[in-house]
Amino acid sequence: MGRVLRETPNPPLSSSTEGATTSSTSVMKTLNGSHHFKITGYSQSKGTGVGKYIASDMFMVGGYLWAVYFYPDGKSPEDNAAYVSLFIALASEGTDVRALFELTLLDQSGKERHKVHSHFGRTLESGPYTLKYRGSMWGYKRFFRRTLLEQSDYLKNDCLSVHCSVGVVKSHTEGPKFYSIAVPPSRIGHHFGQLLKTGKGTDVSFEVDGEVFYAHKLVLAARSPVFRAQLFGPMKEQNTKQIKVEDIEAPVFKALLHFMYWDSLPDMQELTGLDSKWVTTLMSQHLLAAADRYGLERLRLLCESNLCEDVAINTVATTLALAEQHHCFQLKAVCLKFVAVPENLRAVMQTDGFVYLKESCPSVMTELLEYVARVIEHSVYVCKHGIEPVFDGSDANGRRVKQRL
Repeated sequence: MGRVLRETPNPPLSSSTEGATTSSTSVMKTLNGSHHFKITGYSQSKGTGVGKYIASDMFMVGGYLWAVYFYPDGKSPEDNAAYVSLFIALASEGTDVRALFELTLLDQSGKERHKVHSHFGRTLESGPYTLKYRGSMWGYKRFFRRTLLEQSDYLKNDCLSVHCSVGVVKSHTEGPKFYSIAVPPSRIGHHFGQLLKTGKGTDVSFEVDGEVFYAHKLVLAARSPVFRAQLFGPMKEQNTKQIKVEDIEAPVFKALLHFMYWDSLPDMQELTGLDSKWVTTLMSQHLLAAADRYGLERLRLLCESNLCEDVAINTVATTLALAEQHHCFQLKAVCLKFVAVPENLRAVMQTDGFVYLKESCPSVMTELLEYVARVIEHSVYVCKHGIEPVFDGSDANGRRVKQRL
């Protein structure tokens, strides 16, 4: 036996909305698009007959297909082929499609004396034009007298060039949403982080500066192309269960693993056990090198961003050297600009980092001299024009401002 289907009534409004004042808004918007139609061999199109047309390829605007129709002998017999006709047609299914149109016959002399018929930019007494069904058209039966067209700059090398614009007018009503289902944010980073934290299922260990860290090969391979090659590639290491890592300090490798599982940086002071305002900067410097080593682009950019925000006298030279060595061009530009300020330059030159910069990246010194020369030129210019130069990172009112590119 069949089941009796009962119509399910609409769910009642919640008590929070019942009796309350509500509102909604009707929003009108125009979806614009255009098409360029070039008609070659105009002279050969003549004589095809009244009502015969040349059509452009179809183009999409506002969810509907459109086409341009050119009638070389005119669209209607009553015009005796004295005019060419030009129309835009709705080429897909649709009813009561409201739209704005513009037809432009381009002047090919370069004088831009185009012949334009347009709905755009003017007040329309009856509003946008309405096309009732597929094949409905808007345009002009007497678009241009043939004899004048053939003597004009619109015709060049037996070609005509037409530009068509369509703006489909649509409306929708926006109101309050009575029902919604909350979707929690992604916790994939937390889930992978817990995998690292608990150590369950680890299948590889790393010895770093006397400490051992356990991890999962598949996670590392998914995150880093370098680890992927090291653990699964054709040139993989003989022992992929226990790997010794050189030239990275243990806290840095721990932070690297944290990022690879959590997709975020750890609390540097908590991780290192150091209570210093410079620990984040120093860790970011080391992590920048590690990120470049293991092909972790997002981590590298995070470190660049942190170092850019914390450019300071006692760390900028080391950061500049790192930026040069690891091809961090944006960070390098920030550091060069900071050091090139005369008041900063004198102080930076007294730091150990500057000695390291000269020894490790001598080519950067040439670029630094160029920046200093630009700053000096600028200071001479502003002094000549009565503008007070500011070199100490403050604005004209003495307030500290952030260094930017």
